Amino acid sequence: MTLKAWLIIGLELLLSILIIYILFGQISKETRRADAAESLAKQRQETITDMTTRQRDVAALDAKYTKELADAKAENDALQRKLDDGGRVLVKGRCPMPASTQTSSASSVGNDATVELSDVAGRNVLGVRAGIISDQTSLRALQEYIKTQCIR
Repeated sequence: MTLKAWLIIGLELLLSILIIYILFGQISKETRRADAAESLAKQRQETITDMTTRQRDVAALDAKYTKELADAKAENDALQRKLDDGGRVLVKGRCPMPASTQTSSASSVGNDATVELSDVAGRNVLGVRAGIISDQTSLRALQEYIKTQCIR
C-alpha cells in the first residue's frame, strides 16, 4: 500500500473516531436530559399524590365537623321545639354568698340550686349555647387542620 492509501485510511479512521465521539456526547446529553425529565415526572407525581391525599384528609375533616355541627344544631332545635311546646329551661348553678349573709335565714338560695328561666331567657340561653357549640367545633376543626395539614 502506498502512503496515500495509508493517509486516507488514517483520515477515515480519525473521522470515524470524531463522529463516534460526537455521537457518544449526544447520546450522553440525551441520557442526562431523559434522566432529568424522569426525575421531574416522578417529583410531580409525588406532589400530585400528596395533594390528593391532603384533599381527601381535608374532606374527611370537613365532613366530620360538618356532621358534628349538624348534630349540635339538631339537638338545639329539639330543645327549642321543647321550649316552644311549653317546656322549661332549668339552670343548675352554684351561687357563692358573701360571708356576712351565710348565716342568714333559710329563704336564701343555696349551692346546687335549680332555677327555672323565663321563656325569653331560655331562648337566649339556647342561642348562646348554639353559638358556643359552633365556635368550639370550628376551633377544634381548625386546630385539627393545622395539626394534620400544616405541621407535617
